[in-house]
Amino acid sequence: MIAFFVVFLSMVLGAHVYLGVRMIRGAQLPRWQRISVMAGLTLSFCLGMGTMPLRDEPWAQPFLVLGYLAIGVFGAFFFMFLFKDILWALGSLLDKAVPVMPEDPDRRRLLQNALNLGVIGSAASVGIVGFAKARSAAKVEEVTVLIDDLPQELEGFSIVQISDVHVGPTVRRARIEEIVGTINGLDADLIAVTGDLVDGSVEGLKEHVAPLAGLRSLHGTFFSTGNHEYYSGAEAWCSHLASALGMTVLVDEHTTITHKGHTLVVGGVADLKAETHIASHRSDPFAAIEGAPAHAALRLLLAHQPPSIYDAALAGWDLVLSGHTHAGQFFPFTLLIHLAQPFVAGLHKVEKAWLYVNRGTTYWGPPIRLGAAQEITRLVLMRA
Repeated sequence: MIAFFVVFLSMVLGAHVYLGVRMIRGAQLPRWQRISVMAGLTLSFCLGMGTMPLRDEPWAQPFLVLGYLAIGVFGAFFFMFLFKDILWALGSLLDKAVPVMPEDPDRRRLLQNALNLGVIGSAASVGIVGFAKARSAAKVEEVTVLIDDLPQELEGFSIVQISDVHVGPTVRRARIEEIVGTINGLDADLIAVTGDLVDGSVEGLKEHVAPLAGLRSLHGTFFSTGNHEYYSGAEAWCSHLASALGMTVLVDEHTTITHKGHTLVVGGVADLKAETHIASHRSDPFAAIEGAPAHAALRLLLAHQPPSIYDAALAGWDLVLSGHTHAGQFFPFTLLIHLAQPFVAGLHKVEKAWLYVNRGTTYWGPPIRLGAAQEITRLVLMRA
């Protein structure tokens, strides 16, 4: 963790210096204005980081929202300026062969300043519009999954999935009550929670997750861990979710349910990086299916990170539900996420197994959503 924070803070410091210089140089601002811009950028980040220890204090909530929003807008500023500078550099190289840039230095400076202002306006828009979308209710995404040889009696079986709820600094009880109300109106046969439910300790968040005890479905609520559970005390959370909220917690194991005379296997694996926190949490789809009835009509696996599908398909799971990606959450990360994840959102087929990646039911960190809608997924099984 020390190494992580050293690298993280070094990258943030470098980003602040780069962004401050690039914003200021083209505009040729007076020195005091340059200092003011750099101070503003630094304070916005410090506000977000500095309020994190106060996340359990009700009076600190407005400051937390403002601080996290500042971090998100800063991220949008940085990547948009970087993209603009790359385009400018490419244009300058092209200009040597084919004149495309203004020859007059004053006109070049005017164009540079106009682009800078455009980036500033775009980043501010990301913050304003994205904040409004992040604070709005998640929409229900209807998905039909075609399963080979699905018994007729299981056609129409519905699974409601939520993922990446991130109850914590800025996602509180009122939001959870809203989510529970929406889910209970969907008349689900089964509810799946695919990790990253919390960002904080059981003691600090138990009041805010309490409404989840009111989730209603025919066969109950099933949970698998995400990476953020391991930052928040995974063992304590697994115990609390099972004992206080009535969820079936599945960590590299499975259970069975019977629906209209047919057996369904429901399994869950730990997050892909869980073993670095708890040695016994190995994220093993093969172990999770071991001993499952061979005649099961469906094998459903909850696995937080989408790359789990590769081993899950080999192990014989029919349908894997994941999250983790947030589909990038907001621009420009909605584009950059494709560089890091093989499956970003939606329904995919790997070998004979289906994978569905939920875009996230709320958000993580900055309360911003733009270009990647929050979702509660309702998956309906049909015979292929």
